[in-house]
Amino acid sequence: MLPLNREQEAAFGLELAAKRQEHADLDAAIHTLASSGFADQMLIQRLKKRKLSLKDRIVQLENILLPDIIA
Repeated sequence: MLPLNREQEAAFGLELAAKRQEHADLDAAIHTLASSGFADQMLIQRLKKRKLSLKDRIVQLENILLPDIIA
């Protein structure tokens, strides 16, 4: 992969921070809904699926910003 310029690195960094925050917000929402006892299970499943896709994107962004270096 080609090295990133500063603008690309900044853009990926901002996206990473936003995705991490959204992931944490979804985690809190899922926990609150699940513990309320009145939650719609379909809604919880959709939120969990969205949380998983966010985690996948977070991993992609981390790999872009911090690639493995083989010594």
